[in-house]
Amino acid sequence: MIRVLLVDDQRLVRAGFRSILDGEDDIEVVAEAADGREALQAAHDHRPDVVLMDIRMPVLDGLAATRHLLEDPKVTAKVVILTTFDLDEDVYGALRAGASGFLVKDTEPEELIHAVRVVARGDALLAPSITRRLISEFAARVTRPAPAPALDRLTDREREVLSLVAAGLSNDEIARELTLSPATAKTHVSRIMTKTGMRDRAQLVVLAYESGAVTPRWLTP
Repeated sequence: MIRVLLVDDQRLVRAGFRSILDGEDDIEVVAEAADGREALQAAHDHRPDVVLMDIRMPVLDGLAATRHLLEDPKVTAKVVILTTFDLDEDVYGALRAGASGFLVKDTEPEELIHAVRVVARGDALLAPSITRRLISEFAARVTRPAPAPALDRLTDREREVLSLVAAGLSNDEIARELTLSPATAKTHVSRIMTKTGMRDRAQLVVLAYESGAVTPRWLTP
């Protein structure tokens, strides 16, 4: 059972998401919170697998709450940021803080359900073109790449895989692109995360762009 924490200052939004998620046999909404501070307490009390986190909230916003949550070594929850998608730089900041991706609030019910399942199994929401556009927008602002010594430990094949992860490809898509088995592609991605110390694919994408290992030309609008 996938345990979900809903965090949004609008009760109607929470109610709508709950009605969708609670209808699934493998998903359970274990708690709700109206601001970031409540979210931190609820995450501690209920130990969710996935947190759907609004980015604009009173008391403590979603960006700060995400940072606090994911800095706690005891927390295993994955965070998905909820946004109206106005290319807010805070969304990019949330990815840097370790969020596993983001969803627009008017997403279709099936997309919401799919997102929860994808993030719960350890993947990141990086495939949709809307996400690629967001990352491309802010990656283009990185005028001075920061050195990333961890990337020096990657093999040529792992660097190739990293570039495809940064382009938003799934493991199956990477496998097809490089003529590998899906299991081998998954192994490469796991090894890259281990070598770089990144917790998921979202952080890998940020690292790839900020280090200059990959440039925005890889992304399609």
